Amino acid sequence: MLAKLDEGYDLVSGWRKNRQDHSITRILPSKIANWLIGWGTGVHLHDYGCSLKAYRAELVADMNLYGELHRFLPALAFIEGARIAEIPVRHQARQFGQSKYGLDRTFRVIMDLLTIAFMRKFLTRPMHVFGWFGLLSLVAGLGSGIYLAYVKLALRQDIGQRPLLILTVLLLLTGLQLFSFGLLAELSMRTYHESQGRPIYRVREVVGVGEGSEEDRF
Repeated sequence: MLAKLDEGYDLVSGWRKNRQDHSITRILPSKIANWLIGWGTGVHLHDYGCSLKAYRAELVADMNLYGELHRFLPALAFIEGARIAEIPVRHQARQFGQSKYGLDRTFRVIMDLLTIAFMRKFLTRPMHVFGWFGLLSLVAGLGSGIYLAYVKLALRQDIGQRPLLILTVLLLLTGLQLFSFGLLAELSMRTYHESQGRPIYRVREVVGVGEGSEEDRF
């Protein structure tokens, strides 16, 4: 793993290629989980559950982990711009104790996967997701509201008992709430980055021609 880091990678993850576990209860759920995590994060590894990994210190120095996010370290590193490699490692069968994995942990992993997927795409622009769904909700609410207004004013029909009226109000309120969530999320992200002096990008290498002017640096 250290030799692989020397090749220019920032994170090297182990792959228990020949797992000594039960095929149905452990290996099959693990394969499904690895596929889901790869699909949700864009980082395709054979074995996210392998705890044997090597990292560069500067990569994980300011990486905070919450909940079950320790299993998504490669995905978090990828968001930071890390170069990731995977190599097969030896796996030995469990000799003592029982696995602590169960359905409750699976639920927590899925929730954290949604968090990682959101962070990967909308960490610095949360309004793009909240605003989009809010716009759809407002357009649908306005459309149904115009239709109800036509029915009431032009056709002289009663709309007070129609379920569409309740749906229209719900769509309009939901759209306003989603826009509000988007604005609050934008403010939170700006506060998070600016208060800590944390840039929204990482500089891997500064290339220049010496101690020249700023124009010489990239």
